[in-house]
Amino acid sequence: MTQAAASEKQATSGDHGGELLIWLNGKLVPKSEASINVYDHGLLYGDGCFEGIRLYNGRIFKCASHIDRLFKSAERIRLDIKKTPAEVDALMRETIEANGLTDGYIRLVVTRGVGTLGLHPFRCPEPGIFCIADKIQLYPTEMYDEGMPVVVAKRPRIPVACLDPRIKSLNYLNNILAKVEAIDAGVLEAIMLNTDGYVGECTGDNIFVVKDGAISTPPPEAGILEGVTRQFVMDLCAELGVPLKERLFRIDEVFEADELFLTGTAAEIIAVCKVDDSTIGQGSEGPITRKLRERFRDIVSANAPED
Repeated sequence: MTQAAASEKQATSGDHGGELLIWLNGKLVPKSEASINVYDHGLLYGDGCFEGIRLYNGRIFKCASHIDRLFKSAERIRLDIKKTPAEVDALMRETIEANGLTDGYIRLVVTRGVGTLGLHPFRCPEPGIFCIADKIQLYPTEMYDEGMPVVVAKRPRIPVACLDPRIKSLNYLNNILAKVEAIDAGVLEAIMLNTDGYVGECTGDNIFVVKDGAISTPPPEAGILEGVTRQFVMDLCAELGVPLKERLFRIDEVFEADELFLTGTAAEIIAVCKVDDSTIGQGSEGPITRKLRERFRDIVSANAPED
């Protein structure tokens, strides 16, 4: 075996001194060496798209749905990934295997690639692609039983006509500035309203309101990302016979809810116990939220669906 072949085998076999390996533009490289060119438009302009994906017991949760959304996001910004969905699936699995993970979080990113200092997106000949497979814990464990407090952000969501919320782009500054409001208030999440005053979503999670045994969640036209976990929970509601409707509603209905919960890839399902100074329901996880969360955990722990 040549020295080059031996080095390649070492890089792909997990023998990397315990350092995380990142899939970067066709190669697995140690985290400390995973660098992005300063002329990459993903860095210069937030020009690109991404997916956050969970790994449960060796299975990539809703893998096909995430890859489909990635390709749709790329298509909407006219970014050619230059790989097939099957190739993207394979590079994720290669990254997972290289890091010896059975449970964790995958961050899959496609940038416009290296170009000029101007905005022109088509002067970037090759997209940049990288994949991280690591651990994540978004919220403290105790919040899943007790619920989490949130605030209502003063900053509204970007209007749908300005930026299609179905695009999971690298430009998250609108969300980040609302997240700063939450942090300044001593909490970890904020509810964002759209410019018409309707409830949209949180900075990183979708939102569900429970009232009189029925669930409501904002529709896409409210200015939300159509979350993969959101859709999975909507399907769970149908399975469990819990009435659910997508509809527009204002913040008053949130304050008056019997239960309130958030969903997201990293968050999974988590109850909200307080919004601003208002206690929601009994101030802890309600029975419908608990039922959905337990069913979710049962499914992903046993045999997480990859479709």
